[in-house]
Amino acid sequence: MKTNMNRRDFLKASGFAATATAILPATLNTAAAAAGKKRAIKKAIMWGTIGFKGSVLEKMRAVKAAGFEGVEPNGGMDRNEVKEALDATGLKAASVCCHTHWAKPLSDPNPAAREVGLEGLKLSLQDAKHYGATSVLLVPGVVNDNVTYDQCFERSIVEIRKAIPVAAELGVKIAIENVWNNFITKPEQAVRYLQEINSPHVGWHFDIGNIIRYGLPEEWIPALGNHILKLHIKEFGQAKRFSVKLLEGDNHWPAIMKALDAVGYDGWGISEQPGDQAKDAESLKDLSDRMSRIFAM
Repeated sequence: MKTNMNRRDFLKASGFAATATAILPATLNTAAAAAGKKRAIKKAIMWGTIGFKGSVLEKMRAVKAAGFEGVEPNGGMDRNEVKEALDATGLKAASVCCHTHWAKPLSDPNPAAREVGLEGLKLSLQDAKHYGATSVLLVPGVVNDNVTYDQCFERSIVEIRKAIPVAAELGVKIAIENVWNNFITKPEQAVRYLQEINSPHVGWHFDIGNIIRYGLPEEWIPALGNHILKLHIKEFGQAKRFSVKLLEGDNHWPAIMKALDAVGYDGWGISEQPGDQAKDAESLKDLSDRMSRIFAM
């Protein structure tokens, strides 16, 4: 498997990772791992990847029957409908995915677009509070022909800081996700971004599949430490890319699980596999079972 960060680069990153937790006070829960504590990662699924039609309640019933414990709703959904379905099924809201961050990114050159994105983030934080979720997934910005890396860095942080008082009041954290947006492609950049924001109300939503474009998940995890608030569980394969099924791609799941144990992660693991892998009851159950096998490694 080819990546943009080779092994020599990661030897350097490993030295960085050893000091990262001193730069950012991330306490490692190695005692639990040493004591052989059973991993307690809970299974959820991202709402946008449920690949069949139906009402919110019908979808949640199918998710529950497949063995999932939670869902990740989008921001801006019918709040009462989502809450009623959660209550009826016993599912939990693992996270909320901000619904405006791609169309109106916080890095947009247009201040009006950034304002729409900011209001979407605030609404998603309010949704999360209503559902009982503890974080909102946020893609912070996009680097492209119209936005440089430095502009994305600076603009997105300005807007995130405007939302921090809302996050603090609600008790819901903002979780930055690593995606293919040409932004934050090295672990030290991720740490610097969190350093610059400098808030206990902002952490990381680590996407295991996305990171393979830039490096290996098991070598990013030590740098982020317990700033990882949530996980997206996603496979990646050189031939089929994200369409490959869990356990059939290039992810080194035993190494990834070991790295997560070392930083004491025991929160939500949220599937973001493509919708054709959750298109009916049978495929949903298969996806749930594959996640259980990964978490048991």
